[in-house]
Amino acid sequence: MHSENLKRIIDNMEKVIVGKTETVKLLIVGLLTNGHILIEDVPGLGKTMLALALAKSISADFKRIQFTPDLLPSDVTGGLIFNPQTRNFDLKKGPVFTNILLADEINRTTPRTQSALLECMQEYKVSLDGQTFTLPQPFMVVATQNPIEYQGTYPLPEAQIDRFLMKINIGYLNVEEEVRVISEQKIQHPIESLQPVLSLEDVLRLQEEVKKIDVSAHILKYIVNLVSSTRKKEEVKLGASPRASIALMKASCAWALLEGRDYAVPDDVFNLLPWVLKHRLILQPKALIAGKTPEHIISELLRNTPIP
Repeated sequence: MHSENLKRIIDNMEKVIVGKTETVKLLIVGLLTNGHILIEDVPGLGKTMLALALAKSISADFKRIQFTPDLLPSDVTGGLIFNPQTRNFDLKKGPVFTNILLADEINRTTPRTQSALLECMQEYKVSLDGQTFTLPQPFMVVATQNPIEYQGTYPLPEAQIDRFLMKINIGYLNVEEEVRVISEQKIQHPIESLQPVLSLEDVLRLQEEVKKIDVSAHILKYIVNLVSSTRKKEEVKLGASPRASIALMKASCAWALLEGRDYAVPDDVFNLLPWVLKHRLILQPKALIAGKTPEHIISELLRNTPIP
């Protein structure tokens, strides 16, 4: 039943997002785990449409923030405005009070504004003038950044990067897929006619089902062995934290549910590790000079760590 509901979301999103089934599934993994997704890719590949298609498929409230150098923290969170009639301060909600927030070009704003989003991502709440306001559930940040434009960007702090469950990319279409995309958009974009297939209540139930997925002690040890090994590699300046182990465990459970299983298997961990780890590794300068990338380190870990 649960896998059928999830398949309905995938099929619905693929009316808009063509030829990217794995990317669609990874985004749904973020939704199922209450996790946030960072999408890094060149312009024009459908990063915004990916997030909007997910929101429309589950009847979710969707907001978009274009991150710029002059964006203020209050432009994200909102603020307390004095009401002269009641003589009280009323909350003017910012765009973060939504179900799915698209943080477009997140690395173009200042660290001060990025830190305002950090509490929302970690605590699922907003603190304003000593008052705390809870965000809607489910709440998910889908952030984008462009890998080829570095001028005017502010690197994301390690603490914020670590809050993202996974970093994914979309990639180019093949010729047949691109022909289909341009032909379907000749009159109007398919996103305009996309209809919801699940409700937010359905999503919250699916999130609870993910928590019931069985993870054996052998798989938990496999996860910890993989993640902790990053802290021992001489090419790695900063390895993955225990938060990465938790993210990998949760993502593996969500992937198992997507596959129609009530238990996780080693292949779930093996296949998801690159997406969960690659943004969390900071390499030594000499490793970068030698042309090493986080993907190289992760490939070595997967080859050298025994599979249970």
